[in-house]
Amino acid sequence: MDAKRNLAVDAVALVVYLTAANPALTGIDVHEWLGLAVLVVLLVHCALHFDWIVETVKGAVKSPSAMRLGNLVLDVLSMIAFVVVTASGLGVSGSVLGSFGLYANGYYFWDPLHAISAKVLLALLVVHVVVHWKWFYNVLKRERGDKNGNDARERSDA
Repeated sequence: MDAKRNLAVDAVALVVYLTAANPALTGIDVHEWLGLAVLVVLLVHCALHFDWIVETVKGAVKSPSAMRLGNLVLDVLSMIAFVVVTASGLGVSGSVLGSFGLYANGYYFWDPLHAISAKVLLALLVVHVVVHWKWFYNVLKRERGDKNGNDARERSDA
């Protein structure tokens, strides 16, 4: 697993999500299409972290700990929230569905569900970034050490 590549995909996913999550900035049409782009980036994110996902699930089953189970619950809740945001976003979509000649009934159901699930997803993603902050920091620290010709791990031992 290439940590630098994973960090780059994670950063792109976060930037695209934060842009898509602000329809006042982008307009509704761009918001809807960026929402689909976030789906693609999330699938790439999950594919890159597939080994980690498998190991996390195996570790949670073999030797459960609060940290492993908490991480797993956070990721599952984030995925559920993302699926609900995407499905409800399609339910209120005018641009994406309209371009395929489709229309979803139930706007008064989908719109509040989309708003609530979007807020829940944002909160879960903030927690996800905070929980994994040490990983982000270590990847950046290693990268900086490599550019200076030094191993960042050696400096931290001194």
